[in-house]
Amino acid sequence: MIFRLGPVITALSFNAVCFTAQLAAQNTPSPALLILSKTDQTLAIVDPATLKAGVRLPSGPNPHEVIASADGKLAFISNYGGGAANTLSVVDVANGKALPPVDLGPLRSPHGLDFNGGKVWFTAEGAKVIGSYDPGTQKVDWVLGTGQNRTHMIYVFRDQKKIVTSNVSSATMTFIEKSAGGGRGPGPGPARGPGGPPPGGSPPGGRGRGGPAPDDWEETVVAVGRGAEGFDVSPDGKELWAANAQDGTISILDVPGKKVVQTLAANVNSANRLKFTPDGKLVFVSTLGGPDLAVFDAATRKEIKRIPMGHGAAGILMQPDGTRAFVACTPDDYVAVVDLKTLQVTGRIDAGKQPDGLAWAVRH
Repeated sequence: MIFRLGPVITALSFNAVCFTAQLAAQNTPSPALLILSKTDQTLAIVDPATLKAGVRLPSGPNPHEVIASADGKLAFISNYGGGAANTLSVVDVANGKALPPVDLGPLRSPHGLDFNGGKVWFTAEGAKVIGSYDPGTQKVDWVLGTGQNRTHMIYVFRDQKKIVTSNVSSATMTFIEKSAGGGRGPGPGPARGPGGPPPGGSPPGGRGRGGPAPDDWEETVVAVGRGAEGFDVSPDGKELWAANAQDGTISILDVPGKKVVQTLAANVNSANRLKFTPDGKLVFVSTLGGPDLAVFDAATRKEIKRIPMGHGAAGILMQPDGTRAFVACTPDDYVAVVDLKTLQVTGRIDAGKQPDGLAWAVRH
């Protein structure tokens, strides 16, 4: 009996773990609303139908932004840390469990996230760079410097040939466009030795001897208002609106021309995030220093409403079907649900203290 007890307990424990994983998978909704809690350092997986958090998982230190993979199975979280952190936390959304984090090495203070082309695109403020992480190879496969201070948020166009970042302390937006040739490969490649090629030959994407010319990236830096942080690109890809936290203004940029075409005196001091509605008709701006969510008409560029939020708001997420918006009311420890037709708050979600980053996970 003594010698049989160990295997029996082991088998029971294994079955319990399998049952728990199966139960978590069955209870994980799709679509799922993902909500980060900065104070609790958790990721809540919320059912958007009931507005209840079913599973809360560890998010890693100082979580700020979250993005889901295209198939909705994984979530990636930037562990900001104010210069001290250098990881992306990974969560198995489908099975409700945390996975080993991604170590970014010297790329400290990761923040902004996007998912495109099967890769996680991120900013790293501490290194003044943007980069991409390939979940398939589990490697950072590309890094590009911006030369700007506090490169904060990132937007990657569908064709992955154009990227935009906001640079808070430099008061700029950077347009980064892919072009053929020019000498730079698509990824960082191995380190070069003094005066010679990298160990083992040419870097990935490099010309080498008779090889194809590598792709290059051209950067255009556009001055906007002070404290430019939250921004969004219109659904048609023609305009970019950036909220300038220190000036309280909104810079409107022509995307093809890469230039500011108008600056709105929007009274959005301490602006944190800016988002278009899915139909492109409205623009929402959250402010951490004010009680209201500002709503603008995108066509007339006029403010149409202020929606009371409490003591401030941060992350904004639009429901893909255009019926609701979710707004993280960070100082008040809840996420507000806004009806996009009536522009009224219709509910609240308890997802932990100091909610911030929000994302959708839709399993395919």
